Amino acid sequence: MAVKQKTIQKPVTIQGRGLHTGIENITLTFKPAEENSGYVFKRTDLPNQPEIPATADFVKETARGTTLVKNNARVATIEHCLAAVFAFDIDNIIIEVSAEEIPIMNGSAKCFVEALEQAGIKEQKEERIEFQLNECIKYSDPKIGSEYIAIPDDHLHYSVMINYNTHVLETQNAELNNLSEFKQEIASCRTFVFIDEMRELIRQNLIRGGDLDNAIVFVNRVIPQEEIETLKKFFNKPDVEVTQEGILNHCGLSFNNEPARHKLLDLVGDLALVGRRFNAHIIAKKPGHASNVAFALKIRKYIESQEKTVQIPKYDPNQEPLFDVIEISKKLPHKPPFLLIDKILELSESHVVGVKNVTMNEPFFVGHFPGHPVMPGVLQVEAMAQCGGILVLSTVPDPENYITYFIKIDNVRFRNKVIPGDTLIFRLDLTSPIRRGLCQMSGKGYVGNQLVIEADMLAQIVKEK
Repeated sequence: MAVKQKTIQKPVTIQGRGLHTGIENITLTFKPAEENSGYVFKRTDLPNQPEIPATADFVKETARGTTLVKNNARVATIEHCLAAVFAFDIDNIIIEVSAEEIPIMNGSAKCFVEALEQAGIKEQKEERIEFQLNECIKYSDPKIGSEYIAIPDDHLHYSVMINYNTHVLETQNAELNNLSEFKQEIASCRTFVFIDEMRELIRQNLIRGGDLDNAIVFVNRVIPQEEIETLKKFFNKPDVEVTQEGILNHCGLSFNNEPARHKLLDLVGDLALVGRRFNAHIIAKKPGHASNVAFALKIRKYIESQEKTVQIPKYDPNQEPLFDVIEISKKLPHKPPFLLIDKILELSESHVVGVKNVTMNEPFFVGHFPGHPVMPGVLQVEAMAQCGGILVLSTVPDPENYITYFIKIDNVRFRNKVIPGDTLIFRLDLTSPIRRGLCQMSGKGYVGNQLVIEADMLAQIVKEK
């Protein structure tokens, strides 16, 4: 079943302080957006309220957070906000912000999740296009030891491993098997920093909005009393101390592996910058904002390149077919119940688009399988082959006097199951000119925007005696 795009039902506003700028009372407003508009940040404090699309193309800085820049407008620390939006299955949204930085709130995505729950989710009319990876995508940064891989899968899920080689934060792992679990398992996990990193950030006049309520501070060395006094003054807290767990506050951890879960949170937000929904198992070792964004950009470029070469055929039931099933039966030697193409929608010298309406009346559903009907993969291949047969036979003036034989079928992949009620749409393209009756084709089958089958085929037409 095709999934519709989603936005929010009504605007909702939250306020908070900027982590690095220290700006107080930053206003952030989530607003509904039109279909196919994606995620857009709007700087309401600047002249003409410039907009910045939330895609990896506009990332300019990744030190201690992810920053988007377009022309003279910028918006920083976007990752927690985007993670909440993406995990809530939202396709289109406007995020208005009254300063150059998203408020840090409590250092997690919890407040953004609560705001989106208050706004509510609204289904839109346009269908969502969800991209299916056809191969693994890898990225690594040897300098910091980061490694990533996106493995084709039927849904999006994440696995993260972190390792800081310190006794207060040893190797940790975190998983998110489904985005529906984000609120419960990931959203409340706070950002963290080591004491020496924090000292350097203070020296650089950063984290002016940081406190012990919006970050976990790990202490991996003995702190002199004078440094503790400095921290008390910076955080305006008279009782700063190091807990038994090596943490510089009293709040404790929400989960034993909260740091790994927060890194997963960051990964969800940064990979939202791909700008498209896609299905994969994302595995990340030692992720960080710079490598997250580099990986997101690589996936984005891959999807763009694939979409330039593959056009998903659109099926309008009101469209008059080029050939109906009666005309198809005159061109193909196949006859019911083995005629598996109902309509031909497009036909050129180099491609063909055909339709198979899958109904419960198909005889193969009697035994494949009782109570769980699934169209056999071999019959999907046959239906695709028959569609390709129309393309091959269109090259001769008297197709009724020819038979098409398929000589070879390679690289067959079944991406999703086909069940009763589905409309299976095939597109086959020539991969080389037809010579001596030999035709090489690349075929794909879709249900809606979902790729369900693909294969490469070699066929030959032979004239009947």
